[in-house]
Amino acid sequence: MKKSILTRSAALFFCIPLVACDSSPPPVPEPSPQDQFFERLSLLCGKAYAGTLVSDQDADADMAGKPMIMHAASCDLNEIQIPFHIAEGPDRWNRSRTWFISRTDDGLRLKHRHRHEDGSLDSVTNYGGDTTGQGSADRQEFPVDAESITSFKANGLEQSVTNIWAVEVSEPGQGDARFAYELRRPQSADGRYFRVEFDLSRPVAVPPPPWGG
Repeated sequence: MKKSILTRSAALFFCIPLVACDSSPPPVPEPSPQDQFFERLSLLCGKAYAGTLVSDQDADADMAGKPMIMHAASCDLNEIQIPFHIAEGPDRWNRSRTWFISRTDDGLRLKHRHRHEDGSLDSVTNYGGDTTGQGSADRQEFPVDAESITSFKANGLEQSVTNIWAVEVSEPGQGDARFAYELRRPQSADGRYFRVEFDLSRPVAVPPPPWGG
């Protein structure tokens, strides 16, 4: 009897590794829309692209028709820095703005850094917001956050407390691939809408660093 028990025990013991070897590995999770979006942005790192204003509100009349460049200047696993350059005349560019897109525990974050030509920070800077949903691989939206609302109110910019920013990036390889930056206030009386688009099919020469960069 003891021999029979030992034999069965040994057989079970030797089956355990066989069962383990036959088990399939856990499936690799599909990347989220936000992961796909961030990966697309990362593919632009080190490159610059020309663009232009495509919205037509009077508030932005001074930007209409001016050359613009976005430059994915710095990238790591958690943050991408994109200086935004606007031509103001022959050999004269406004290099005051940089967009920061970063990962958070809950999604993605967009922040804006504004500097003066001497490198000092503007009184209104580091404003933006976090995503509130998964969005898509093509487009992510960033409603204004509490920190930004406080800053806007302190600087007399109450009209900006309902801002929603958006960033778009096309799938690589498309003939009409583009990067877009957008600001809107869909529920405000002024119906604010600002949008610039950049052609991703043809990189341009990398611009100088942003002011203070």
